[in-house]
Amino acid sequence: MSKIPAYAAASAKAPLAPFSIERREPGPRDVLIDILYCGVCHSDIHQARDEWGGSIFPMVPGHEIVGRVAAVGAQVGKYKVGDTVGVGCFVDSCRQCEQCRAGEEQYCSEGMTGTYNSRERADGAPTYGGYASRITVDEDYVLRIPDGIPLERAAPLLCAGITTYSPLRHYGLKAGDKLAVVGLGGLGHMAVKFGVAMGAEVTVLSTSESKRQDALALGAHAFAATRDKDTFKRLAGSFDFIIDSVSAPHDYNAYLSLLRTDGTMVLLGVPEEPAPVAAFSLIMQRRKLGGSLIGGIRETQEMLDFCAEHGIASDVEVIDIRQINEAYERMLKGDVHYRFVIDNGTLSAAA
Repeated sequence: MSKIPAYAAASAKAPLAPFSIERREPGPRDVLIDILYCGVCHSDIHQARDEWGGSIFPMVPGHEIVGRVAAVGAQVGKYKVGDTVGVGCFVDSCRQCEQCRAGEEQYCSEGMTGTYNSRERADGAPTYGGYASRITVDEDYVLRIPDGIPLERAAPLLCAGITTYSPLRHYGLKAGDKLAVVGLGGLGHMAVKFGVAMGAEVTVLSTSESKRQDALALGAHAFAATRDKDTFKRLAGSFDFIIDSVSAPHDYNAYLSLLRTDGTMVLLGVPEEPAPVAAFSLIMQRRKLGGSLIGGIRETQEMLDFCAEHGIASDVEVIDIRQINEAYERMLKGDVHYRFVIDNGTLSAAA
C-alpha cells in the first residue's frame, strides 16, 4: 500500500477537501496509473451529497480518468509503462454472469464495482475515484486512449461519451435517421457529436433559446426551443430517435409525441421523481421508450476508437483541484460548457 494525495468529501454536508488515501501495489494483473485528468460528472455531486442514498464516506469521487501507466503486474499483457490509458465508471464485476460474459459488465447481475463509492470484491474496502494522483486497476477494466484525442478532452468520454454512444448503437441509429437530442449539457453535447458523425439529421431540443448558437456550432442541423408550445405541434411525428439527457422534471409524453411510428425515445437523465407515461403515448404509433446505462469495456473501447477516427472529443473547461467546490456550484447552475475536467497535476500544490 502507498499513500497518495486526493480530494474527498468527509460527509454529505462537507465540501471536498485535501485527503490522503491508500492505493494497493499492483498485483499480477493490475495496472498502476498516474492520473493526469479526471472529468467532473453530475453524478459526482449526487453521490458526494448522498442524494441517491447509501454513500460511503469519506468519498473520493471521479470516474472519468485519463493517465499514464506507471507500473504493471507480472501477468499484464495489454499495457506497458508509458501507455496512455483510461478508467471509466467501474473497475470490476463478477465476470461470470450472462451480462459480463457478453461484454455488458455495467449490467452485471451481482452489480458492477464502481470506480468510487463502492466496495472492492476481494476485501470489501471502499473504492476511491479519480480525484487523486494515482489509481490501481485490473487490466481488464482499463481502456486504451487512442492517439489524436487531447487527453483533457478524452476524460469525459469515459462517462458522458459512452453514455450517449451506447444507446445510439444499441437502438440502431443509422445514416439518414432524424435524431432529437433533449438537453444540451455534458451528455447532450456528446449525443449531438455522435449523431452527426453517424450520419443522422440532428435537432437539439432545449428550454433555453440561448443554446441555439451552441447547438449549431456543435454540428446540429436544427434547434427548437421547447418553452414555445408551438414547437410540439410543429414537430409532432418528426423523429426516428430521441435521446433524452435531462434530469430535471419534464413531461415524457410531450416528447414521445414527437416520434414517428416505431420511433424510439431513450432516457439517460434521472429526474428526482418518477414521471408518468400515458399508455396512449406509446400505443398509438407503436413507439418505444427505453433506457441505457453507460457501456461495457468492449463498447467503451469501440467508442474511443470511433472518436479518434472521427475527430470527436468533449468540450471542456480545465480546472485546478482547488476549484472543485466552485465547479460543483457552477454545474448546478448550468454554468459549464460542457464538462469540467480536473488537472490532477494540481493535487501536489493543494495537499
